[in-house]
Amino acid sequence: QVQLVESGGGLVQAGGSLRLSCAASGRYNMGWFRQAPGKERDFVAVIGWSSGATMYAASVKGRFTISRDNAKNTVYLQMNSLKPEDTAVYYCAAGSVGVSPREQGYTYWGRGTQVTVSS
Repeated sequence: QVQLVESGGGLVQAGGSLRLSCAASGRYNMGWFRQAPGKERDFVAVIGWSSGATMYAASVKGRFTISRDNAKNTVYLQMNSLKPEDTAVYYCAAGSVGVSPREQGYTYWGRGTQVTVSS
């Protein structure tokens, strides 16, 4: 069983930055998803274990950066130029299917961390 633990969420003003972290054991592709109140969970970004290939949702491309430190088994999501519409619970996920934006590609999920962006 893989345990994922997210951290780094919080309250920030629009235009500000936050960095999320997710600690996970094992060699998995790691993704970030988010769910705003009353909405479905959406893909944010993913990074491959071996290739380091990345993929981003159009809504965050150019503002968010996903990275990983394999030695520390940790994946990061650097979020810059935050907007109120980025407010959501952010989930870390681990999978082996590939660099995928689809939830079905992930087997393990964290419990989420709240990010709130005030206007």
